[in-house]
Amino acid sequence: MVALTPGIVVVFAVVFLALVFFAWEPVPADITALGILVTLMLVQGVSGTLASYGILPGPIDLFGTGVGDFPGQALSGFASTATLTVLAMFILSDGVQRTGLVQILGAKIAEFTQGDETRQLSATVGVVAPISGFINNTAAVAILLPMVTDLAERGRTSPSKLLLPLSYASMFGGMLTLIGTSTNILASQLSERLGVGAFSMFEFTQLGLVVMVVGIAYLLTVGRYLTPERIKPRTDLTEEFEMGEYLTEVVVREDSPLLGQQVQRALVETEFDVDLLQLIRGEETFLEPLGPKQIQAGDVFTIRTDRDTLLELLDAEGLDLVPVTVDESELEVAEGGQNLVEVVVAPGSALVGESLVSASFRQRYDATVLALRRGGELIRRRMDRVPLRVGDTLLVQATIESVERLDANRDFIVAQRIERRDFRKERIPVALGIIAAVVGLAAVDVLPIVVSAIAGALAMVLTGCLKPTEVYDSVQWDVIFLLAGVIPLGIAMENTGAAQLLADGIVATADFLPLLAVLGVFYVATALLTNVISNNASVVLMVPVAVDAAVNLGANAFSFVLAVTFAASTAFMTPVGYQTNLFVYGPGGYRFTDYLRVGGPLQAIFAVVTTLGIAYFWPLTP
Repeated sequence: MVALTPGIVVVFAVVFLALVFFAWEPVPADITALGILVTLMLVQGVSGTLASYGILPGPIDLFGTGVGDFPGQALSGFASTATLTVLAMFILSDGVQRTGLVQILGAKIAEFTQGDETRQLSATVGVVAPISGFINNTAAVAILLPMVTDLAERGRTSPSKLLLPLSYASMFGGMLTLIGTSTNILASQLSERLGVGAFSMFEFTQLGLVVMVVGIAYLLTVGRYLTPERIKPRTDLTEEFEMGEYLTEVVVREDSPLLGQQVQRALVETEFDVDLLQLIRGEETFLEPLGPKQIQAGDVFTIRTDRDTLLELLDAEGLDLVPVTVDESELEVAEGGQNLVEVVVAPGSALVGESLVSASFRQRYDATVLALRRGGELIRRRMDRVPLRVGDTLLVQATIESVERLDANRDFIVAQRIERRDFRKERIPVALGIIAAVVGLAAVDVLPIVVSAIAGALAMVLTGCLKPTEVYDSVQWDVIFLLAGVIPLGIAMENTGAAQLLADGIVATADFLPLLAVLGVFYVATALLTNVISNNASVVLMVPVAVDAAVNLGANAFSFVLAVTFAASTAFMTPVGYQTNLFVYGPGGYRFTDYLRVGGPLQAIFAVVTTLGIAYFWPLTP
């Protein structure tokens, strides 16, 4: 049994605080990861100084490097092959996305499904799963989400029935190859550092195929009936967001005190909870920016407000109510195009933690937010100061040009298929060739995956699939900083003996459980942990423990690492367990319990299938 040392106590304290911060998210996960990194460095640096003055008996060596040489190890996450490979995969995925290949595929799928829900569901999971094996699965969901909501709208199907399966299928599809998810890449690097060996490109593809088949079968049968219809089949976005009581039109009277004033001063900068959506003047309809326009008698404004505020507004500003029903078609009359869209706040968005006011949303994007949906909750009053979260869905009205800008902005995912004019369709064969070369060169061990991925990212730019200015926007920097921040925690766990101490506790279960059951314990423990904190953080915490436990048991460490890897990549039971679950949380109108209801049985099935599959394909003992 490993003795409890000051280093182990420090590591456990940091792990406990990290779990609390990851679970409750008072700050974003990447900031928590940087906090972990800084804390570990400060502890080792300050303890060394205190030891030199005789205040402490000795320095707390967390990284096994001695007092003066620790910054290199502590900052190694930034130079890690896992971090750099994930960074390159984001660029590769974006190169494929900008060719419009997936959008073309979506149009073909729409033709195939023809409004049939069974075909829609089959096509959704049948497409996203294999794609997620070769394009980062988070990126795959971001690309396919508009296609799936479009399928639901065309077929008069509830998007709730398709979006949760989309997220789940992307997760188990990501287990087909090494590059399917950042978790796999990180686990491979940790496994190599611990002496177990890195994963090859198709190291676990056979098990990934088994898991994928089982997962698809579940989603098409039991999962289909457990998945709720939170949002009714849509014919009109204003109906979906229940805007009937909040949208109306008012006309400016001849005696109104607003005459001659600018819209900005008279109706925007006011204490009333009112949003102006459009101005109808004669035969013309105007959208944002409305602020500079001068108000005239007979002007008709379409507004969002509640009934009580409307009555105050009519009395105070000399306005009359127009007896008309404001629906999606009325809000899209200005340009005869798609002016009303759902916009999802993406992970890593600059708007996370900001409100519509603090982010100057209306001014920055020339767009107006009519409503906000957070899971099953609809907010249609006093939205301006609500701090935004990842997965929040905004009902936005804007010009066609503004909608296209929102669609191109990585802070958002526009949940409708937008006919963009800037796709580089002529580069489709080139982008596919680059992806094939990256996978092929790594698969036959001509080049390490990090080298082939970075070379492929450069090739995307040199061949025109990506512009140089688009490279930095294509990377989810929050994921990169998350990886760089948590990797040193794994190093500290191993060097201090904290991982060994945890492993000793789990190994004790071998006194009354067979080896196969102990392997299952690791899967279940990792899965439960991942459903609460980041998948990458759970891999960093559990892989060193799994390796030490396997060594103590005389078992095959590779099998135990695989159990942790698969469990960390398939977190079905909470919306916070995996980024793709957050993607669909708002657009699907889900409740927290929906993930338990649909994902709980799937998690249990995967625990059994994965554990047995590992035992079948890889021996549990050397």
